[in-house]
Amino acid sequence: MDIVFSLAFTIIFSYLLGSLNSAIIVCRLWKKKDIRDYGSNNAGLTNVLRVFGKGPAAVTLLCDLAKGVIAVTVCRLVVTNAFDVVFFNDDKFIGYIAGFFVMLGHIFPVFYKFHGGKGVLIAATTLIAIDPLTCLFSVTVFAIVLAATKYVSVGSICAAVAYPVFTFINQNFLYSNHEGVLPNTLAAVLIGALIIYMHRPNIKRLLNGTENKFGQKKNS
Repeated sequence: MDIVFSLAFTIIFSYLLGSLNSAIIVCRLWKKKDIRDYGSNNAGLTNVLRVFGKGPAAVTLLCDLAKGVIAVTVCRLVVTNAFDVVFFNDDKFIGYIAGFFVMLGHIFPVFYKFHGGKGVLIAATTLIAIDPLTCLFSVTVFAIVLAATKYVSVGSICAAVAYPVFTFINQNFLYSNHEGVLPNTLAAVLIGALIIYMHRPNIKRLLNGTENKFGQKKNS
């Protein structure tokens, strides 16, 4: 029964927290506008930066950083301490569950008619709290690909592919507990696949040669 309550708390708390879309809230409070009506119509950090500039984007970044870390940290503390439950003898696993559902909340927010962002930043911030080393490697992949191609979407997709790869390598060879490696890697695959799925429009634009590069204004 504690396992059921642990999963239920993690799923509900993380999803509702994720549904509090930082980009939408910041732009409405700061600019009195709905970010989904401008630019790419995406309620994410990149669109905020392109449309409203560095100030609102920086606040959105900080809020999303806090949201991802809070979801993972609170769920790990509650499940491990209050419910005394540890999955696969590894408290990281519940963090991946929290990470996946806070992403779902961010992408399909119940408070905003299920229309949110792509979840890339949330995936990165949850990973900070779950596995900082894998986060560092994945962000490095993103930065290198972005610098080489100037496409945020390509960097995000490559980082999503690298995420489970680095999860498996780091946890298998650098951590003492191997029991959670496979389930953690599978959870990372699920999160990475969700990120790639949300980039379907970007992939189509890349194939058509109409995807905007970083710093380039959106084509009309």
